[in-house]
Amino acid sequence: MTTKQQNICTAVKDFCVNYVRDGLVEEFHNGVFQFGSEGSDLTPYYLRSCAKPLQAALLIDYDIDFTPEEIAFCSGSHAGEDCHIKIASAIMKKLKIDESYLKCGIHAPLSRSMQDKMLLRGEKPSSMHNNCSGKHLGFLSVCIKNGWDLKTYYEPNHPLQRKVKKKIYELCEVTEDYPVTTDGCGVPIISIPLKNLVKGYKNLYEKYPQIINAIMENPYIYGGEDRLDTEIIQKSDGLIAKVGAGGLCVVFNTKTREGFAVKMNDASMKTRRIAVLEYINRLDWAEIKYDSKIRTLSDKIVGEIILN
Repeated sequence: MTTKQQNICTAVKDFCVNYVRDGLVEEFHNGVFQFGSEGSDLTPYYLRSCAKPLQAALLIDYDIDFTPEEIAFCSGSHAGEDCHIKIASAIMKKLKIDESYLKCGIHAPLSRSMQDKMLLRGEKPSSMHNNCSGKHLGFLSVCIKNGWDLKTYYEPNHPLQRKVKKKIYELCEVTEDYPVTTDGCGVPIISIPLKNLVKGYKNLYEKYPQIINAIMENPYIYGGEDRLDTEIIQKSDGLIAKVGAGGLCVVFNTKTREGFAVKMNDASMKTRRIAVLEYINRLDWAEIKYDSKIRTLSDKIVGEIILN
């Protein structure tokens, strides 16, 4: 690690992203930056979708017969595009189930392009367009393999969910219980300190290379249009990332075997992108360009977004 990188990693914990116009801070967004798995901060945060690659470890544990594309799909938060629906349909055919088994709920595709296509086609969103449908299909595959009830797989005391929690605690080396809630897609989601989240991705890299390789080989299936984690994987050499609701993102460098997590306290997704990309660039892990300028509707630059 260079001196520059050491300064970033040791000096930064809390940070602020300022939106500055003519020297005046118009708005600001506070966040937390956790490099590596050291430190004394035990503040827990709900993992939300950052848990998905960790949850997908069960696919390997139970020897589920999925292709790398299908593993990437189950590990990510997809944008609901045609390529994602095609894979979801293939998995359901393989499992001999239909869409009625999915308990993730329905929302419009995250992809704006796909929303436009569906509008022109006169189509309505389905459970398969839910960004968590891959995770749920992975869950169902494990239930089928073990003969567990398929109708209640989302309940906290279901054998599947107990296995999921145990696996995340194992990978993240968590030794005490933290709050558990229900995620947006209806399944239990745990909270842990950010340093344990980073540790979890390091252990995932070391113990489940099938998942890491599947994601890195299929970054668009893993996310899709305008997805930050897809962008990071595609524009770097050896970085893997996962975003989560609430302004959360974890990044792991497979070359250096180091990682960091960012959490925006106000859950700003736009500011999360700027903070994550700026830290990647400052660490010299990649050079990913992004627009930090504040512009008028006629494209005149009137300010700048600055990470302090």
